[in-house]
Amino acid sequence: MVYLAVGIAGMIGALVRYGLGLVVPAAAVGGFPLGTLFINWTGSFLLSWFTVMFTRRPAWPPWLKTAVTTGFVGSYTTFSTLSVECVELMEQGRFGMAAVYIAASLFGGLLASWAGYAAAQPERKEGIG
Repeated sequence: MVYLAVGIAGMIGALVRYGLGLVVPAAAVGGFPLGTLFINWTGSFLLSWFTVMFTRRPAWPPWLKTAVTTGFVGSYTTFSTLSVECVELMEQGRFGMAAVYIAASLFGGLLASWAGYAAAQPERKEGIG
């Protein structure tokens, strides 16, 4: 069951990534890979959010947790495309843009992950510890 669920969720995640990549092609923003950056930022947010939500709701079946995190989010995000796009930018002599892309990917991904974690936390009331 888990293999089928991961496969289906992975297919959906890959198709969503492909579709978003078509919406924001790098050529449209001066060669900067904004589409991949957006995908990886939102994927970082989603993985943290789902991880916290699944931890808070242990009754959800393990196959669903694996399908969503490994299948959907794992195929939605793309470290390999980030790497290739960085190499392509450097091959074009656009070292500054490559450095900005690397920094934005790393620090933006960490910030998005933190935001996903924070968004999944229950609201805290004033005066309640």
